[in-house]
Amino acid sequence: MSAETVGRGEHYAANGTRGDVVLRIDGSKPLTTESVAAVEAACSAAESDTSTTMLAVQVTGTPGKDWTYGLEVALVSKWERALRRLERLGVTTVAVASGDCGGLALDVLLATDYRIATPDVRLSLHVDGDATWPGMAVFRLAQQSGGNRLRRAILFGAPLDAQDSLDLGLVDEVTDDLATALTATAEMVGGLSGRELAIRRQLMFDATTTSFEDALGRHLAACDRALRRSATTRTP
Repeated sequence: MSAETVGRGEHYAANGTRGDVVLRIDGSKPLTTESVAAVEAACSAAESDTSTTMLAVQVTGTPGKDWTYGLEVALVSKWERALRRLERLGVTTVAVASGDCGGLALDVLLATDYRIATPDVRLSLHVDGDATWPGMAVFRLAQQSGGNRLRRAILFGAPLDAQDSLDLGLVDEVTDDLATALTATAEMVGGLSGRELAIRRQLMFDATTTSFEDALGRHLAACDRALRRSATTRTP
């Protein structure tokens, strides 16, 4: 775990949250084993405290031209597995994005549940020599949005500013008042079950690749689970 990327009680932590783990990702930094460890450590910290309902994530920065120099696909694979764990975490993940966001910062942002951006945010894929970096950010961008502006971003590395990102649904709100936005988000998710959230999130992911007939059984199982849970907590 890196002290630079995982902290407790820092100024981006939302008031009112019971858990106070904050994951910070600087997109200007190269992908290293420490980057993977930071994401894994934040996930473990959030999961180990049953009172935690929200993991705050701060992302900013974009990589330089030599970002992929010396990078090996085995490390990229470990990074993508860490992102997948973050994406399927049993608590709500809330990101705050500011300034230029690319590389690791964009990867992490796209793996979170709720995204707050400052007006100066610009999302962009890293251009590696003669093309954009073909990591799973391309998959998540295409899965989560569409349109001409996104195509230009994926194919040519064209930045998406705050309004573009909001219009494309890549961020949920744009504000200068991050503390108020985080506190409101914490209040919104505070009463929700992280375990149930993970089930709804997976149903949402599966909806883009699963037929109605195949999805029906999973949704009915989730409905049955919800009904059983409600029955045990209902007052006669």
